This record gives sequence, structure tokens and C-alpha cells, in this order.
Amino acid sequence: MKTSSSTEFKNFEPYEPKRGEEYMNEPQREHFRGILLEWKSQLMQEVDRTVTHMKDEAANFPDPADRATQEEEFSLELRTRDRERKLIKKIDSTMERIEQDDYGFCDACGVEIGIKRLEARPTASLCIDCKTLDEIKEKQELG
Repeated sequence: MKTSSSTEFKNFEPYEPKRGEEYMNEPQREHFRGILLEWKSQLMQEVDRTVTHMKDEAANFPDPADRATQEEEFSLELRTRDRERKLIKKIDSTMERIEQDDYGFCDACGVEIGIKRLEARPTASLCIDCKTLDEIKEKQELG
């Protein structure tokens, strides 16, 4: 079974800000709300496909190698779905931030994250500078 990437939310029209437009105004929030809802919908469809696939493909193979292959395939699918489940929770919390007018601003320094960065990663909560510093610190701690 082909699994899709959990970052496939590319089917949207990029937002074109108008001159003098206020950052994270209602049209911009609506733009990101739409992206997030579509992304979540795609992830939920993948969950449904996995459940159906596992029900349809579950077999008690007499050959131990065939059984092991199927178990490994199911295990890989379940790990992927678990990552996507966590992503769905992150999408939900991002939707809450939009509703609370807290979306689009860096959690660390408070500056605008930027429309292009948010289109690349709609759940981003750090500006590119703070994210870069965060990754550098993580590399230093983990070696």
C-alpha cells in the first residue's frame, strides 16, 4: 500500500497580500484555516484507508516469513499513522490559535512568522530565526 507523506497539503492557492494589508487579518486567517482543514481531512482519509487495508489484508499465512513481512508492513503503517495522529493534534491546536487571534506570531520573540513560512509549514509556531536557534541548541545538546 502506498502511504502519502504527512506534509502533503500543497493543493492551495498561495496568498497574495495587498499593499498596506494588516498582518493576520481575517482573509489571511481564513486562508490558513482552509489549508489546515484540508490537510487534516487528508490525514483522516489516510487513517480510514489504513484501517480498511489492515482489515482486508489481514491473513494468517502458514509461512512464518510471509507472516513476519505482513506484521512488519502493518507495524510501519501504524507508526506512520501515529505520527499523523500527533500531527492532527498539532493542527487542532493551531486552529485554536487562529480562533484566539494568536496565530502567525512567534512563540519565542513575538515577531510575525510570515505568510510564506506559514504556507510552507502551517503549524509553525516559531519564526525562522528562533527555529534556527532552537535547532542549533538541539544539535549541541544531542551531539
